[in-house]
Amino acid sequence: MFHRLLALIFLIAWVSLGSQVGLLIGSHGLLPLEPFVHAIHGSGLGFGRFPTLFLYGASDAAIHAGVWLGAALSLLALAGVRPRLCALASVVLYLSYTVACRSFLGFQWDNLLLECGALAVFLPRDRPARVIHLVFRLLLFKLYFESGLAKLQSPIHDWLNGSAMTFYYETAPLPAPLAWYAYHLPTWWHHLESRGTLCLELGGAFAVLGPRKVRLGAAVAFTVFQVVNIATANYGFFAYLAIALHVFLLTDRDIARAWASVRAIARHARRRLATDALRRLWARGRLARRRWVRLASAPRVLERAGGPWLERGRTATAALLAGVFVLVSLNTGLRHFDAPGRRSAALTSLSDALAPFRLINTYYLFTSVTRRRIEPTFETTDGARWVEHDLRYKPGPVDRAPPLVAPHQPRVDFLLWFYGLRFERMPPYVQTLLERMCADPQAVDPLFTTPLPPAPKAVRVVFYAYRFSTPRDKRERGAWWTRQQVAATREASCAALR
Repeated sequence: MFHRLLALIFLIAWVSLGSQVGLLIGSHGLLPLEPFVHAIHGSGLGFGRFPTLFLYGASDAAIHAGVWLGAALSLLALAGVRPRLCALASVVLYLSYTVACRSFLGFQWDNLLLECGALAVFLPRDRPARVIHLVFRLLLFKLYFESGLAKLQSPIHDWLNGSAMTFYYETAPLPAPLAWYAYHLPTWWHHLESRGTLCLELGGAFAVLGPRKVRLGAAVAFTVFQVVNIATANYGFFAYLAIALHVFLLTDRDIARAWASVRAIARHARRRLATDALRRLWARGRLARRRWVRLASAPRVLERAGGPWLERGRTATAALLAGVFVLVSLNTGLRHFDAPGRRSAALTSLSDALAPFRLINTYYLFTSVTRRRIEPTFETTDGARWVEHDLRYKPGPVDRAPPLVAPHQPRVDFLLWFYGLRFERMPPYVQTLLERMCADPQAVDPLFTTPLPPAPKAVRVVFYAYRFSTPRDKRERGAWWTRQQVAATREASCAALR
C-alpha cells in the first residue's frame, strides 16, 4: 500500500515541478542550470559533492525529459510494476533535480520525499518486514520529535508562551482561504493550539513506537493535525506525505478494516450511479489490473528460488540499514544541541559523506513563527506610470482571497516569502527575475496575473507589510488583507539590467 501512496506523491511532485522547471532552471530561467554545471566542472568537484545526472547533460530538453520520465516511473509504480525499482530510479532522478534547482528544491519535505523513497527500496510487497516497518516508524518519530524540539528551542519562546499560533496563520508562506478564519479565532484558542502542537509533537512522537492501540491513537491525532495544515496553508505535498507515513502506525487488520469501508462505499456508489457502459469499463479496468499484477509478479519466481539464504540476506541487510539509520540520525541530531563533544568522529564523517545525497536528514520545522508578513511586489514603467504586476499565488490585491494550491507547490512564490524576511539582501534569483522582466518578459510572464509589457523602461521592487483584514472590512469591502509600504523601493533602469 505504501508503495502506491509514495508513487502517487512522487507523481504529484513531478507534475508540479514539470509545470515550472523551465522557469526555474531552464536556459531562460531564474537560476539557469548550464552555468551552474560548468562551475561544478571547473571546481573539480564531481558527483560525490553534487549528485546530479545533469552533470552529464544540462540542456533544456534534458531538464524537461527528466521530469516526464519521473512521472512515467510513478505511473508504473502506481500500476504495481516493480515499485521498488521505480522508487530507486525516482530517488536518483529527484535528487538530481534537488541539486540542479538549488534553493527552489531545498525544502525539508523534498528531503523527506527522498528519504522515504530510499527506504521504500527495501520495503517488500509480499511478506512481513518488521525491521523496515520499524525504520519507517523511527522516521516518523524523527519527523515529529525533532520538529517539537525545534519549537522547544525557539529563541523567542513563542511556542511555550502560547503566542506562536497567534501569528502563524497570517504569516505562513502561502496561506489558504481558511487561514483568515482561523486567524480570527479567540486568543485563548491560539494559546491552546501553540502548546498543544508542542505537546503533540514531543509526546505523540513516542506514541509511534508504542503498542498497537497507542499507535492507532497517534495515527488519528497526527492525521487530524496534518489535515488542519492542508486546510490552512499550502506546503506542497508535505502534509500528504506525512499522512502516507502514518500507514506504518497501523496493522494489517486496521488497514483491512479501513479498506473494507472504502470498498463498501465504492460498491454503494456504483449501485447508485453505474450504467451498463460504466460497468463494462469497470470490468475492463479490473482485467487490465490483473494483467499488470501478473507482469509485476513474474520476477518473484526467481526470488523464491533463493530460499532461506536469500531471506537471511534480506534480514541482515535490513538490520544493517536500521543500524546506520539510527546512528547517523542520532549523530546528526546532536548538532542541534550544541554538543560537538558527544558526536562520534566516525559517524560525523559518515554523515558528512551522506549529506549531499539527502538520504538521512533532520527535520526542524517552524523553530519560531515570524511576527510580520513582508511581501515584495514587482512593478514596471513605460516612463510615464508604474504598473504593479501581481504574482499568481502571493497576497497581491487586498481583495483577493488566499489561494488553495497544495499539493502543487509554486516554487518561486513560496521562496519569495523568505526574501520578505530579509529584504535588505537581494538573492540571485530575484536579480535574474528583474533582468528577465526587462530583457525577456515572456520567460517570466507565467509568474504574474498582470501581463508584463514587452519593453519596459525600468523595474522596481516595493515592500509591503500585509495583515489579515478585520471581519468588518471583509464584510463591508470584501477585503482579505490590509497592507502598508514598509521599505524604500528598489528601482533599476532596464538599460542597466539588459
